Amino acid sequence: MRFPRLLEGRLLRREKRFFAAVELADGRQVVSHCPNPGSMKGCARERARVWLSESDDPARKLRYTWELVEGEAGGLVCVNTARANPLVAEALARGAVAELRGWGGTRREVRYGERSRVDFLLRRGPRLCYLEVKSVTLDLGRRVAGFPGSVTERGRRHLEELGAMSAAGHRAVLLFAVNRSGARAVRPADHIDPRYGEALRRAARAGVEILAYASRLTTAGMTLARSVPVQL
Repeated sequence: MRFPRLLEGRLLRREKRFFAAVELADGRQVVSHCPNPGSMKGCARERARVWLSESDDPARKLRYTWELVEGEAGGLVCVNTARANPLVAEALARGAVAELRGWGGTRREVRYGERSRVDFLLRRGPRLCYLEVKSVTLDLGRRVAGFPGSVTERGRRHLEELGAMSAAGHRAVLLFAVNRSGARAVRPADHIDPRYGEALRRAARAGVEILAYASRLTTAGMTLARSVPVQL
């Protein structure tokens, strides 16, 4: 996935979750859309280097979108959670997710369960595979990434719905897209949301496959590059 040309700046502050004040390299101060509803723990430091995309769409309220931030230990983090699903779609199309090769007929945002939409519905012959994607940006130290960054009722519901699909005889997969440089493993952030950690382990015991793939990030683009272990 290639980014449009990005503008470098320094984060002044995050405001009301969906806005970020940024000082661009040329000294201008702008308000950018922050496409990340989570806590962004460790990703919203004052004066951190950030990169914004720019849109000339007159219908948009904000011209800029916050895409990347430099991590505390260096490297890049993609804070735009809307990038995760297109990133995975691209990886599926080129067969980069080994566990899902041979599954096609991809449909997006399909209603299932009681009140959810699954990110991807795949098919191989008569079998269905329900694939949910989570964007991971939290740094737990020692090159381990964590999820979630804040308490998530919605995330727990998704796990329950996937477990129900597995119990019904379908394939159910949760894929952590690790969108920060240098991560070598993923584990549930039990200190932030212990109930999510419990739900994740329960889903795994119920037959839900838990996968994680790390991204390779530059200011030019990002690629879902390699499988990393999930430490349950």
